[in-house]
Amino acid sequence: MQIRRWLSAIGCVSLVCSPGLTVVSADTPAVPTSNANHTIFGPNVYVFDPSMPSSSIQQVADTIFSQQETNEFGSQGYALLFKPGNYQVDVKEGFYTQVAGLGQNPGNVTIDGNINANAQYNDGNATDNFWRSVENLTVDPTAGVTDNGVKWDPQGMQWAVSQEAPIRRVHVEGNLDLFDFTSSWGAGYASGGFMADSMVDGKVVPASQQQWLSRNNQYGNWSNGVWNMVFVGDTNPPSGTWPAEPYTVVQQTPVIAEKPYLYMDNQGKFNVFVPALQTNRQGVSWENGATPGRSIPIDQFFIAFPSTPVALINRALDQGKNLIFTPGTYQITNTIRITHPDTIVMGLGFPTLVAANGQQAMSVADVGGVRIAGLIIDADAIRTPALMTIGSDHGQAAFQSPHFDYASDPTILYDLTFRVGGARPGTTDASLVINSNHVIGDDIWLWRADHGTGVGWNQNVDANGLVVNGDDVTMYGLFNEHHEQYQTVWNGNGGRVYFYQSEDPYDVPNQAAWMSHNGTVNGYASYKVAANVTSNQVFGIGVYSYFRDAAVVQNSAIEVPNAPGIRITHATTVWLNGQPGSEIAHIVNDIGNPVYANSPSDAMRQTLDAFQGSGSLSDVSS
Repeated sequence: MQIRRWLSAIGCVSLVCSPGLTVVSADTPAVPTSNANHTIFGPNVYVFDPSMPSSSIQQVADTIFSQQETNEFGSQGYALLFKPGNYQVDVKEGFYTQVAGLGQNPGNVTIDGNINANAQYNDGNATDNFWRSVENLTVDPTAGVTDNGVKWDPQGMQWAVSQEAPIRRVHVEGNLDLFDFTSSWGAGYASGGFMADSMVDGKVVPASQQQWLSRNNQYGNWSNGVWNMVFVGDTNPPSGTWPAEPYTVVQQTPVIAEKPYLYMDNQGKFNVFVPALQTNRQGVSWENGATPGRSIPIDQFFIAFPSTPVALINRALDQGKNLIFTPGTYQITNTIRITHPDTIVMGLGFPTLVAANGQQAMSVADVGGVRIAGLIIDADAIRTPALMTIGSDHGQAAFQSPHFDYASDPTILYDLTFRVGGARPGTTDASLVINSNHVIGDDIWLWRADHGTGVGWNQNVDANGLVVNGDDVTMYGLFNEHHEQYQTVWNGNGGRVYFYQSEDPYDVPNQAAWMSHNGTVNGYASYKVAANVTSNQVFGIGVYSYFRDAAVVQNSAIEVPNAPGIRITHATTVWLNGQPGSEIAHIVNDIGNPVYANSPSDAMRQTLDAFQGSGSLSDVSS
């Protein structure tokens, strides 16, 4: 009843807002585009119908892009959702924009035009192109797109992005270009991205794209790489010899359930589809039919808006409801607590949850099967011990109990940003703390902001991005940057990371302020595995430095114990820029030569083919 009273307060009855959804049949007249954002998801979620005039849909998309193109730290967000059918439209995506099909499968929605992410506002430099996505549809770009006199690849979709701009469940009937054509030199910068469960009929062209994770995809061919390209479970990954070709290939994805997604059934009703857990998989989940999994009717979800009281959200969760956040910024003055197993939490249009009043934004109890997707979690001015915690902090020994074995029903995190500074002043001890076993991360970015509001060594203060205490935790696409001590601290056994991208903090004021091991070692490693850990594997790891403010030294990019179960495949360090005399001295422990300048080439980039511990645990990570 509490949920219904809240819906009534915002003009909705029986979980349908006025005017209600329109079910389209062959003789249904054209639906005006003005109805598109009058659904249960509120004014910032547009649900387009194939009977709507293409010109009107185009106008909506263009208007949103004109607002969001440069709105990097704004409070607005939008979701553009397309009912099953064909659409003639060219959508350009700016910040906090989600474009998705509402079909059961990607082939149910076709965009006969294009969906593009560009960086024309920044001379083709897409290194700040964050927080946008395209999901669960088909794009036919073969007609080509002309924009402001610039001709894109007439056979391709352009997706010039960096962190937290995922492509999921997309079929591109042409090429896919991961950079911007519009820079003054023709292939503008881009720095990191993520694509999963997708098909590209033509070629994928990274060009200047520095690093990328491709998981369970299929494409005609992959044309190049720069520093760190990781392919997990792809059907036809590129071949080459590391490091001349910066490819790390893992033939099968050991364990994954694809991200839950919103869709409409044949009766025109919203549902959420939750893909099933799969092991040792190669290729896309929908190639030979529907993705295996289960559907949840929309009436089993509580739909939250920025004005929704946190108490109502927690009450709905206590009653066993799932949760959808609509676009916008939420002040979380009391922690959102997920206590029921198999709870689904989804964001539409990249909603931001601000960890206000010293409270962490969200916590998950020691339960299995929780899915959390598509959120930005922001620190606030009052320091918090963490922004999100998965599982209780009840000591490492407790994790060995069978009661805490979630291998068959793990908690999975998808497309999450944890942000300290940038949009607002913020401080925390750690962004994400994982205490439970078998948790999976699928595209996670933990960012202490290097630009924006509240940025500085003594302003957006935090120690670590990720702390893992649970066993058998797996990460696909871990981006972790600029924190003031270790970027990642891994205390649990059995950890696996498939692609790791990390920049050291830019703003270290002097060496004395950045000393680890009780002040005896220069700098903090980016990837730190605790001394008592006996097994940890990393595939494709890149650590980069830009010590902008002082000539500081990082002794090692990676610190791990010398145990046989510690394995690293393909590691690289890169000196992006920095004060003369700054450097990353070693790649792993005391192995590897320094990077300290942007020429000659071996002064800029060093690589290591493999590392495996050779003996007993050492004190290198003590």
